[in-house]
Amino acid sequence: MLDDRVSRAIAQKQDTDTPDLLLLTGDQIYADHIAGPTLASIQKVIELLALPNEQFEKSSLADSGALHSGEIALYDRDKLLPRYQDSTSRLKNFLNQQQTAIFSSRDCENHLISFSEFIAMYLLNWSPELWKAINFDALEPEVIATEHMETWTKEKETLRDFVKGLPKVRRLLAHIPTYMIFDDHDVTDDWNLTVGWEKAAYEHPFSKQIIGNALFSYLLCQAWGNNPKQMEADWSDELATFFSGVTSDSSTTWCLNQKLHKDFVTTLLRYENWHYTLDSHPKVVVLDTRTRRWRSESKMNKPSGLMDWEAMVEFQQELLGLDSVVVVSPAPMFGVKFIETLQATATKLGNPLIIDAENWMAHPGSANTLLSIFTHSKTPENFVILSGDVHYSFVYDVKLRFKQSDSHIYQITCSGIKNEFPEPLLTVCDWLDKWLYTPRSPLNWFTKRKRLKVFKRKPQPSEHNRLVNRSGIGLVKLDPFGKPAHISVLHGDGSQTEFPETYSED
Repeated sequence: MLDDRVSRAIAQKQDTDTPDLLLLTGDQIYADHIAGPTLASIQKVIELLALPNEQFEKSSLADSGALHSGEIALYDRDKLLPRYQDSTSRLKNFLNQQQTAIFSSRDCENHLISFSEFIAMYLLNWSPELWKAINFDALEPEVIATEHMETWTKEKETLRDFVKGLPKVRRLLAHIPTYMIFDDHDVTDDWNLTVGWEKAAYEHPFSKQIIGNALFSYLLCQAWGNNPKQMEADWSDELATFFSGVTSDSSTTWCLNQKLHKDFVTTLLRYENWHYTLDSHPKVVVLDTRTRRWRSESKMNKPSGLMDWEAMVEFQQELLGLDSVVVVSPAPMFGVKFIETLQATATKLGNPLIIDAENWMAHPGSANTLLSIFTHSKTPENFVILSGDVHYSFVYDVKLRFKQSDSHIYQITCSGIKNEFPEPLLTVCDWLDKWLYTPRSPLNWFTKRKRLKVFKRKPQPSEHNRLVNRSGIGLVKLDPFGKPAHISVLHGDGSQTEFPETYSED
């Protein structure tokens, strides 16, 4: 796919065909949804590299060594993960007296837990070398229930294809400067979605440690490469102290110091400099929409805003005086109105986690502040917003209704490299969005985006749908003024979907 295109351009010395940047907008790993053979491979990597053990607090596990002792079956980890009594919904408590899982993914049977597991996952995700070292083809499960054997076999076949493609992934990352930011699955599904979720997760020592381990591995494997000077200044002393506490019980067993580990996790969770900018033309501003949330003050189970007031002010300061800018927002700033309406309905019914009721317009404070930034007289004329997260692709051209200017906003969403939205559900949502939110529909005036005109580009080839439900990676070319000159999605089978400048008004 992209590697073949880049390699061909380099071989032919066609620099104009080689992308300047590769921007991965979240969910580089799925820590909450690990295939059985991948988890078994992670265990082999931990043994091979003698990665350290760690102790757990308020867990049925004494330490991480128990995860790999052969006592815990694959596809059975959801029983180990912490739970809590959800008091945010009286109806829910009346109907269901059982405790609620903190980690809300529907597929958390193999959720990553220890720091060493997260590190091993990253090592396996980017390079083929360790897959060879552990002899993946001969890998067999040590402990697995009979009903999971079919799943294991299917997942292993899929992973064989994944491993075959890793040399091209490594070559692509070597050829193109690559930048990343987390979304939820790099840590766990629905990470920091609501105040209630945060309260449950961070007040339980075990879940807090799991989240801290995810952030620790993100720091080393993603964030440090994004902004090495910032990370070195902020974390070098902390890391030196932390790793000085790693001790060896024998020649092969290393252990993390429990107190240092606990303190380090607390420091990680308070850190507020995960966002960064690139001094390019146009400037690239990469947003942290996970750790600096605008928390709801009315109800514990209402979705938090993706960025709080202070973070939004800092974002605006990065934009002042620019003619154009590229903004990386993991979730689209301008999404599909009908799907956002479904999310709002789920929230009102007290279940925002069911369909990930998470978008920029879900929280009044962050939504209104965001729209004020776009209408500010000193912010750029051309905004290019790059997003993923939603498991389908689309392009919107957005203009202000009541402002005579040449300012343009381009919402470009491509998601994901692997995942796709369930069909025919997406086609139904696409069709209903197209008819319910026509240019003259009164429903538009009940949305927070009523000050904006939204034009939906028609993908080619596609006669009817505005939403492309095929996995792929987005390709955007900008003109000298920072406007998109070309937008397309490259699919794994070599085909390509174009988004020409033909659209219908929303």
